[in-house]
Amino acid sequence: MSQLWAAVIGASALCFLLKLLGYSLPESFLSNPRLQRINALIPVVLLSALVASQTLTKESSVIVDHRLAGVLVAALALKMRASFPVMMVAAAVTSATVYNFI
Repeated sequence: MSQLWAAVIGASALCFLLKLLGYSLPESFLSNPRLQRINALIPVVLLSALVASQTLTKESSVIVDHRLAGVLVAALALKMRASFPVMMVAAAVTSATVYNFI
């Protein structure tokens, strides 16, 4: 068995144990308001980290290119409460324009 397969099996076992632990926790622990607030923010943090890593990295190096301009325009459009299709088109047009002219 290679090290890769050992890591996959180990990670799978760990995920199973964490899921089993989640089912065995008492309701009073899960209904804690602090835990509820933390759980509400986890998807936001994970998505933000994904966007940042996909925008600012290429082949394990940090770069600044047309993708950053598109993300900045998307953030500005969302700040101005633009609809999702408008935000996507604005980000795509900005990214394509910067890519073609710079």
